[in-house]
Amino acid sequence: MNNHSNKGQICTLGIDLSKMSFQLHGVDSSGKTVTRKKLSRQKLLPYMANLSPCVIGIEACGGAHYWFRQFTALGHSVRIIAPQFVKPYIKSNKNDAADAEAICEAVQRPNMRFVPTKSIEQQDIQSIHRMRSQTVSRRTAQANQIRGLLMEYGIIIPKGIFYIRKYIPSILEDAENGLTVLFRELLSMLYDEMVHLDERIQQLELKLETIASINQNCQRLLTIPGVGLLSATALIAAIGDVSVFKSGRELAAWLGLVPRQHSTGGTPTLLGISKRGDTYLRTLLIHGGRTVVRVADKYDDRRNQWISELEKRRGKNISAVAVANKNARIAWAVLSKKESYQTVA
Repeated sequence: MNNHSNKGQICTLGIDLSKMSFQLHGVDSSGKTVTRKKLSRQKLLPYMANLSPCVIGIEACGGAHYWFRQFTALGHSVRIIAPQFVKPYIKSNKNDAADAEAICEAVQRPNMRFVPTKSIEQQDIQSIHRMRSQTVSRRTAQANQIRGLLMEYGIIIPKGIFYIRKYIPSILEDAENGLTVLFRELLSMLYDEMVHLDERIQQLELKLETIASINQNCQRLLTIPGVGLLSATALIAAIGDVSVFKSGRELAAWLGLVPRQHSTGGTPTLLGISKRGDTYLRTLLIHGGRTVVRVADKYDDRRNQWISELEKRRGKNISAVAVANKNARIAWAVLSKKESYQTVA
């Protein structure tokens, strides 16, 4: 039997997650504190297995989705809460016990917003995106280093990966450019590493193409103008179950693509976009929006006419964000109805 059985049954449990130690705070149906304790990683699952099914609140952090699956498999109802929604419930100084109590309090609020959970398949797709993003950053850094080192020898290469690929082989072969044998060897090593990064990016994108080819939701998202392979797979990895969003606007707001408000006294004041949510996914959608804005004047359908008129009034950047907002709403409709996007003439 559990050591809290004589005090009352735990109905709601807040857990402050960590790598090795976990702080628990449980209350009964009347809100009275039933248990406060710290458990090691090895003891947490055995303790939860012996606990009667209850509502568990955890913060969105590293490992949160793993623990969601573990606790759900034991029969518990698990809710993941964003840290900014937990912070207002911390009563005094921040510590593990106060955090666990705040999580327990926050998860009981009837209007609390919870983080959509991810399956293992979604985490796999997200891992590919994270690896690709880091590899692209490393390739950019490698290209900048090559350009910077060559500038010290009086050789200037224009900005862009394309020019690195174009000029480095000829620079290495040119015996009259004043480069020493040692530096040519170093430059060759840097260029080989960049080629290796190019190959890794291609391999990761090939994995995404394979996933998209067998995923019907990805295929539906790819029919939306401005949504490509990266955006479609990133949306699937981030959203999963689209039914957690009540409307397309709610999805757009979750991605940070709606205006911030600073309203008071009945006077609405709208500012720039809120920039909440996944920065990476929002960036992909906005870049896709830029592509659509750039070619909108070449088409005569209703959607592109709206984009062209908006660009004339507000400029390309605001138009790109507006298209990203609209694409997020369309993505919600496409996933909800399980239908491909249909262009309106």
